[in-house]
Amino acid sequence: MDDLFSDGSQSSRPHAPLAVRMRPQSLAEVVGQQHVLGEDSPLGRVLRADGREVTRSSLVLWGPPGTGKTTLATLVAASTGDHFEELSAVTAGIKDVRAVIEAAKRRRELNDTGTVLFIDEVHRFSKTQQDALLPAVENGWVTLIAATTENPSFSVIAPLLSRSLLVPLRSLRDEDVEVVVRRAIEDPRGLGGNVVVTTEAVDQIVRVAGGDVRRALTVLEAAAPAEGSSLELTSESVEKAVAHALPRYDRDGDQHYDVTSALIKSIRGSDVDAAMHYLARMVVAGEDPRFIARRLVILASEDIGMADPTALQTAVAAMHTVSFVGLPEARITLAHAVVHLSLAPKSNRVYAAIGAAIADVEAGRIGIVPAPLRDGSSSAARAEGAGEGYRYPHDEPTGIVAFQYAPDSVAGRRYYVASDHGAERRWGEMATNIRNALGHDDRSG
Repeated sequence: MDDLFSDGSQSSRPHAPLAVRMRPQSLAEVVGQQHVLGEDSPLGRVLRADGREVTRSSLVLWGPPGTGKTTLATLVAASTGDHFEELSAVTAGIKDVRAVIEAAKRRRELNDTGTVLFIDEVHRFSKTQQDALLPAVENGWVTLIAATTENPSFSVIAPLLSRSLLVPLRSLRDEDVEVVVRRAIEDPRGLGGNVVVTTEAVDQIVRVAGGDVRRALTVLEAAAPAEGSSLELTSESVEKAVAHALPRYDRDGDQHYDVTSALIKSIRGSDVDAAMHYLARMVVAGEDPRFIARRLVILASEDIGMADPTALQTAVAAMHTVSFVGLPEARITLAHAVVHLSLAPKSNRVYAAIGAAIADVEAGRIGIVPAPLRDGSSSAARAEGAGEGYRYPHDEPTGIVAFQYAPDSVAGRRYYVASDHGAERRWGEMATNIRNALGHDDRSG
């Protein structure tokens, strides 16, 4: 395990990107992910086993970019002593998959050598392409290691997932990324100690990386001075190499849903600053502003409702503004809406009211529409009593007629129960007064 790459397959490639040259050559060089690399963990036992004593289990490595999925795949291959094949689901097709499987079968038959097949971004494979892997995994022709940034429950077919060990990886901590950066500065595979990197520059690289060690090494390599120039790497050098840190965000993947969820929950929790942060991440990452606006419109009714009826007006106005202004200016309107919705008093009573009413309808509490409320525009309907006895509220001094509007099956049910938050207290008092005027006891049902 001390020299898994003694053949120089990666570490001795002087012209390879720094991130490739610095890929860990042993388990001791791997930083972070101790939750899956501990001695008692399934993956830890695989990596610490001696060659062919290891039980070959297919793996699904799930985690954000730059967390070591490819590294762990190569370490597993090295620990088993098996032949290593790598495919990227971005460029490989089903023909490539079948070719690798056929070669693995021949390798097994001719010299009893196993094959570790690493497929990066497996979530980009179609169901048919993933189905093609099943016989090879089932019969042990290959040990599959599939890497994905997407939730495997949705991106990997169930039969393949059930035959694999799921290994969830986490974003690296800043201190872990710093260890890798400083190692790359001193290691002969990296800058070899030939460049003086200021503490400020290291801190800035770590901040820009956002937990992605590959990004950190890419920035370090881009900022490093060329031969013959100044041998000092400063924070100014880092700024020139990368203008700003792009947030890790995939508009079609987990980050899309996670950041969107965080935005909504921050607004619901009235944390305007956290909400503004998540909005900024979505805007910088290129999220469709119309999607953001639609979510704000939903939230205005679901989480604020009558506590501040103007919140919906602001959200709808923002949605219309986004549609005819667009980015970058629309970011200001979205921020306007986020601030209003975050600071507004909260109530989910409107949301709860329609939910309770729908539940009653679905449970069969429907009943007959009272005759005075039925449409009496046709003579046939009037002959059946439709509209008979209806009293026009505008003819009454109070504008309210004491009458049972609901069917008997739900008479007395109270779906809307106002909270004491914000403007809803006043609307609740109004609802109580109206129910009393209608001749209804104001009680929850």
